[in-house]
Amino acid sequence: MPSECNYVLLHTGQKMPLLGLGTWKSAPGQVKEAVKYALGAGYRHIDCATAYSNEAEIGEAFQEAVGPDKPVKREELFVTSKLWNTKHHPEDVEPSLRKSLEDLKLDYLDLYLVHWPHAFERGDNLFPKNPDGRMRFDYTDYKETWKAMEKLVEKGLVKAVGLSNFNSRQIDGVLGMAAVKPAVLQVECHPYLAQTELIAHCHKRGLVVTPYSPLGSPDRMWKHPDEPVLLEEPGIKQLAEKYGKSPAQIILRWQVQRKVVTVPKSVTPARLQQNLQVFDFSLTEEEMSSIRSLNKNWRYIVPMITVDGKLVARDAGHPLYPFNEPY
Repeated sequence: MPSECNYVLLHTGQKMPLLGLGTWKSAPGQVKEAVKYALGAGYRHIDCATAYSNEAEIGEAFQEAVGPDKPVKREELFVTSKLWNTKHHPEDVEPSLRKSLEDLKLDYLDLYLVHWPHAFERGDNLFPKNPDGRMRFDYTDYKETWKAMEKLVEKGLVKAVGLSNFNSRQIDGVLGMAAVKPAVLQVECHPYLAQTELIAHCHKRGLVVTPYSPLGSPDRMWKHPDEPVLLEEPGIKQLAEKYGKSPAQIILRWQVQRKVVTVPKSVTPARLQQNLQVFDFSLTEEEMSSIRSLNKNWRYIVPMITVDGKLVARDAGHPLYPFNEPY
């Protein structure tokens, strides 16, 4: 079970556990039991999002396990959710949050993130598309969205707000106008996409970084047969043998040792336990550096769609698409 020191402090004063449970791609029928098991095993940080379409089931787990007379007290738990791309219009922000709170059966969130900097067409269809398969975009400026996010903090509905998938210029754009500063940036990050520059950029500005897909997301839909497999990396496997750990544990240790929060997803009890067991050993500076040197700026999570029989980046046509900057 993680000890008391295994957290980072947000600029709000909140303690954010360095290791959490990710719930992206956790299927209905599995995610409730996974969350309940995780809470019983010692997890106190659960990462959610509207777009994962499983918050109602996670809410059932919270209802059964979290409360004044339950095994986990609400104040011990750190819960994150995310505003989806179809809800960027300022009028949609609070209703979207309230829907997440209703589904999760919570009175407040510890952290609420803008999931992506670019918007899709307003409405309840998560993935609005044209007949040719291309996304139907909306062009609400994320700074307008941010002003509505700030009101959630003022109303006590969320304790902190933050960003996800924003690049360095977009982060600075928010910081330049924000009355309530973003506390966290969540981005894809793992040894093949070390994000060293972006993490330094955030830490300098007082943002904590949360890597998602820290193990390379081997179960996602648009996996390419020729892509490098992070968990098969020889250097990682050698370290796993040296420390008597799994390759996944070595990668998670590398992340938490750099003081970045990480949210691996699993629904398997053995893996849920294993992912927590990264606080009983340390990597040397040389080993940390050797893992960092595996970086190849390889991005696994670029959502793809089929247009005219070809796979293309789903959101690349939007002017606020974040991956056109170096970091």
